[in-house]
Amino acid sequence: MVDFGRVLTAMVTPFKENGNVDYDVAAKLAAHLADNGSDTLVICGTTGESPTLSWDEEYQLFTVVLQAVAGKALVMAGCGSNSTKEAIAATEKAAKIGVHGCLQVVPYYNKPPQAGLYQHFRAIAEATPEFPVLLYNVPGRTGQNLLPETVAKLAEINNIIGIKEA
Repeated sequence: MVDFGRVLTAMVTPFKENGNVDYDVAAKLAAHLADNGSDTLVICGTTGESPTLSWDEEYQLFTVVLQAVAGKALVMAGCGSNSTKEAIAATEKAAKIGVHGCLQVVPYYNKPPQAGLYQHFRAIAEATPEFPVLLYNVPGRTGQNLLPETVAKLAEINNIIGIKEA
């Protein structure tokens, strides 16, 4: 599996005054972060304002950031969704674009039980078995806590590499 290093930086998504993503500034910011010690950039997570972005904007941002940090840092992309099917499609697309791994948030609207969370994350990981998956537990925003017992079960899946707790 991929070594994401020690410094994983959650990158903001810059916007223009009209609300569009500023891809030029995103590229400059990504290069700056990579040049100043970030081993991996985590894009399109909470800090990257993923709920405000369309999938097309996210995919474009994946591409822009990858090009900006090529050879200097890795890229982990937020691909989570309340819909397992949509999360799988986004994860497959991110892998095809060339990002190095994905961040998968706990579903934040439908609040499945722990067994449902396990099935959700297992399905994503199994759909992309060679692609690293980082679980993202942020109960203050999702209203749902991924419990240690569930994480322990998920850790048995080879490409689930860890968890971000927030």
